[in-house]
Amino acid sequence: MNKKYNKCKFLGNLDIQGAIITEVFSIFVTTMDKKKKIVFILNPISGTHNKVVIPQMIASRLDKDKFDYQVKLTEYAGHAADIAKQCAKDNIDIVVAVGGDGTVNEVARSLTHTNTALAIIPCGSGNGLARHLCIPIDIKKSIDIINQCNIEELDYGIINDLPFFCTCGMGFDAFISLKFAESGKRGPITYVENVLKEGLKYKPETYEVIDETGAKKYNAFLIACANASQYGNNAYIAPHASMSDGLLDVIIMEPFTAFDAPQISFDMFNKTLDKNSKIKTFKTKSIRIHRNGPGAIHFDGDPIMTGEDIDVRIENRGIKIVTNINAENHEEQSNFLLNAFSDFFNNINNVRADIEKRGRRIQTINKVLLRKLTKNGNQGRQ
Repeated sequence: MNKKYNKCKFLGNLDIQGAIITEVFSIFVTTMDKKKKIVFILNPISGTHNKVVIPQMIASRLDKDKFDYQVKLTEYAGHAADIAKQCAKDNIDIVVAVGGDGTVNEVARSLTHTNTALAIIPCGSGNGLARHLCIPIDIKKSIDIINQCNIEELDYGIINDLPFFCTCGMGFDAFISLKFAESGKRGPITYVENVLKEGLKYKPETYEVIDETGAKKYNAFLIACANASQYGNNAYIAPHASMSDGLLDVIIMEPFTAFDAPQISFDMFNKTLDKNSKIKTFKTKSIRIHRNGPGAIHFDGDPIMTGEDIDVRIENRGIKIVTNINAENHEEQSNFLLNAFSDFFNNINNVRADIEKRGRRIQTINKVLLRKLTKNGNQGRQ
């Protein structure tokens, strides 16, 4: 009897142990299933950082309780887009673009209208989208943002069937992007060199701009369409742009003189460009722009030659992006003193413009008087 009882007790214990093992295994599997799959796409030659240490930083900083991760290196132009596209097909939760604006665009355009979210570790010279989203340029801190895993559905733009996520445009900025690409050198110094070298001899163009309100013609130095607020390096071409309003910010920069250039640059870095008298801005869902001939356009700083007609539109909430949950707290505020200087210089420009207008009027009156005097003098001699 005791033997039989002990045998039953032993078998009962086995059942309990088996149930516990099954439960633990089930919890383990469930935990594994809850982990998000994340792929880091690293362009080893783009940007400004030493890429060798980044995989080590990912390994030490990424939250392994939240993520199962892989690091994939690009091997050729367009490889990042191919990897990202495959990740979306494989239902990877997050794909991280590790590189500059070009790498970010390449990865992001493969993730539009999918369930796979884009994240960014900014390693470029401009980092326009990362800066707009308040993602730190510091690699470790940007990994911390990924650990927060705050995902939002945001807008992106399309120019002539080419997706962009920050800005696109034509005119001087596209021309400079083309020269920058042709120079074969990277970094802000090369960019500034091109601006200074080409800026004085660049001739504005005439554009016909068509939106839902009708058609207007502009003689413009450049036309930019912005989904995000800046080009990069905190140069705010559209300081009030939002990636969640379903609208493009259109910026038309009218021709300006060498006297105006410092103020325009100042306003761009101070988030006050919209106050400048040479700037016209409006918001729209789509726009068509016609110019007199073919030329360069750019999308997120990448230049391409295209024809006379350019179509730009917004895709509302078409991409999922990992954002900074504390972005509002980190948003840079315009400096009060800089704003005061900006207003001062803009007032000077307004006064100067008024003086120039009056000067032209006086010159016209002088010419009329001169003609009358000449005519009267000739009649007197007759």
